[in-house]
Amino acid sequence: MITLLYLIRHGETSWTLSGQHTGTTDLPLTTNGELQAGNLGKLLKRYSFDSVFTSPLKRAKQTCHLAGFSEQAIVDPDLIEWNYGDYEGKTSLEIQQLNPDWELFHDGAPKGESISSISARADRFLNKIRELKGHIAIFSSGHILRVLIARWLHLPATQGRLFFLHTGSLTILGYEHSKPVLVAPSLD
Repeated sequence: MITLLYLIRHGETSWTLSGQHTGTTDLPLTTNGELQAGNLGKLLKRYSFDSVFTSPLKRAKQTCHLAGFSEQAIVDPDLIEWNYGDYEGKTSLEIQQLNPDWELFHDGAPKGESISSISARADRFLNKIRELKGHIAIFSSGHILRVLIARWLHLPATQGRLFFLHTGSLTILGYEHSKPVLVAPSLD
């Protein structure tokens, strides 16, 4: 059984700085994003991973590499970020001007991915890894990781809206009394 899942959000990109929705656009990390990835590597050295997975997108793969885990990483297409369709590259303000009532975790993306589609993708990934043992590192992007958190906790994917992940951040999922939980990392 999986002991812990370590969800690692990629480092900063030019579009995370500008607030643009970055789904399938394949952007590299900024210089600061590279520093974040290196700092993640220092933090992650305290853990031993039995399996490592990464999104096929450059920003996640680069973060995985700079953190020191690309040698053992398996690229999994189910970890790609949400397809924002017509809203790809647009800021939230630009989207609100087009559609004032739009909420990603409720409406999905026009000509992109629906909430049911990304939920099914997250479930498919979690089902693939359920039989693995030990500690598993997952390098990917913010919104798909938020959906993975919700689905791990047996919440609807829409509840991914309740979680916020900074660039270059670590979130840990695990079990308490055989029930899935969010785990705060120990500082010692």
